[in-house]
Amino acid sequence: MHKYFRAIGFSENMKALDIYNLMESVMTKATHRAFITDPQDDNAMLTELRLDLGSGYGVCVTGVYDEDEEFDREAIFPYFASETVSSLEQVVIEERIEGRSYAGIVDDLAVGTSLIFRLLNEVAFLKSGAPQYQLLPGTSVCLSGLSVEGSVMLPIQKTREDVISSRKSDDMRRSLMTRAREGDEEAMRDLTMQDMEMYNVIMDKLVSDDIYTIVESTFMPTGVECDLYSVLGEIVSCELTRNPITMEHVWILAVAYGDLRLKICINDADLYGEPAPGRRFKGLVWLQGIVNFPDMVEEIEIDP
Repeated sequence: MHKYFRAIGFSENMKALDIYNLMESVMTKATHRAFITDPQDDNAMLTELRLDLGSGYGVCVTGVYDEDEEFDREAIFPYFASETVSSLEQVVIEERIEGRSYAGIVDDLAVGTSLIFRLLNEVAFLKSGAPQYQLLPGTSVCLSGLSVEGSVMLPIQKTREDVISSRKSDDMRRSLMTRAREGDEEAMRDLTMQDMEMYNVIMDKLVSDDIYTIVESTFMPTGVECDLYSVLGEIVSCELTRNPITMEHVWILAVAYGDLRLKICINDADLYGEPAPGRRFKGLVWLQGIVNFPDMVEEIEIDP
C-alpha cells in the first residue's frame, strides 16, 4: 500500500532510504503510542506508533520490541483516521494473512453489503479482549479512506418531492433488509423484485441518459484487494490542508452515501475538479477504520 503515501502528500516515489527516514521520524516524534505484550512472545511488546501530519492523516509504524529493546518493524503505511461515527452496526475482526494486521467487517444497511476495512487501532482491539471472527456488540466504527484517483462531479438536480420520495424508499429498503437478515423469506423476495425493477428502469433510461444522471451514489468493491472500493457520493464538506514535510496540498472530503458518512483524504494533484459541498466525489478508495470498543483500555496520547 506504499502507493497510497501520495494520498497524504508524498507524491514522489518512496525509496528505501525515504521509508527508513520516515520510520525514524515516526519513532522519535510519534503523537500516538500504544503497546501490548505480544501474544506470541511474553518477552516482546507489540507496538503501534502514529505520527499525525495534520487533520487526521499521517504515517503509522507497527512492529515488535524484543527483550533487548530492539525494534523489529512489521509495517509502515499511511493512515487517515476519522472521529465521525459511520456505523453503529456490530463488527467482526479478523486477522489478515499478510503480516500481523487486522481487517474489520461491518454489515451496514445503508450500503446493503459488507464493508471490509483496514483496522487502524489494532492494539486497542487486543487490549479489549474481544474475540476474533465473532460479532462484537456495542461497537461503533469511524470509517475513512485514502484515494489516489478521484474526480468531482456535478449533483443530480432534485426537487423537494424527489428528496422525500428517495428518503421513504431508502427507509423501506432498510426495513426489508433488516427483516431479510433475520430470515424473513417474503422480505428476501421483495428485495429481489426491487432489484429486478431497478435494473429494468436503469437499462431503459440508459438509452437516452448518462449513467451518472441516473445513479446518484455507489459503493462497490473493486480490484483484487478486499478493502478497495469505488465510491460515488455527495460531498458534505471539504478542507484543503498541507503536508508539513513536502508542502503538498491535501484535500479532506466528507462524503455521504445515503446515511453512511465517510471521510476521504486525497492529494490535490490526484483530484480532478474543484470540490464543494453539494457536488459529488467519484474515486477509488482504500478503506480504513477505527472501531470503538465498549470496554477499550485508554491508550497513551502524546501532544506533538
